[in-house]
Amino acid sequence: MTGSSARWSLAALLVVAALVFAIWPRGEDLPADTAAPGQGAPISEERRSVDTAEALAPLRERAALDGCPTPPPAATSSGPLTGIVLECIGDGSRVDLGQALAGTPALINLWAYWCGPCAQELPHLQEYGDRMDGRITVLTVHQDRNESNGLTKLADYGVTLPGVQDGTGRIAAALGAPSVLPVSILVGADGTVAKVLPQPFDSVDEIDEAVSTNLGIAL
Repeated sequence: MTGSSARWSLAALLVVAALVFAIWPRGEDLPADTAAPGQGAPISEERRSVDTAEALAPLRERAALDGCPTPPPAATSSGPLTGIVLECIGDGSRVDLGQALAGTPALINLWAYWCGPCAQELPHLQEYGDRMDGRITVLTVHQDRNESNGLTKLADYGVTLPGVQDGTGRIAAALGAPSVLPVSILVGADGTVAKVLPQPFDSVDEIDEAVSTNLGIAL
């Protein structure tokens, strides 16, 4: 190989090495507030820093969501939701889900503002929840850190079900939900998971069939 050819080969290798270094993933490039699903996370990681109480106030007023469930007297929490505390998306309060859902069967729906099937399903869940009239708690879980968009979409859909903000996916991890949306999780009054349903519901009848089959509660 001539001296000129060797210099060109060395230059080409240096260019390739530089490109590899530029695109290689490095830990310091990750957002500082990244948290693995299921890890305990402060509220600053559940939602974006720009989604302050002041910024969310008009969106919450427009959405007019129902209040999150509150713990019954002498509630005893058990099951995988024990110890999970999240923000109630409707008013910003903190909710201990294990305590709040103790003693009442629940349908927990995981969704996100960008999810098309979720938009089709949520109104059916609203109608189902209205018709059940408290016999089962229907709780939405917004699984994206953009809480503003979550509230906006709920208002657009006319859905006022109680919900929590879970941008780090703690509920999905605790209840064994797959990485798809939407997912509905049926939880018994004792806090145990009866069924994980990674599918959208197309009607109130479909929801009723799933709940009656797995929790023994029918419309």
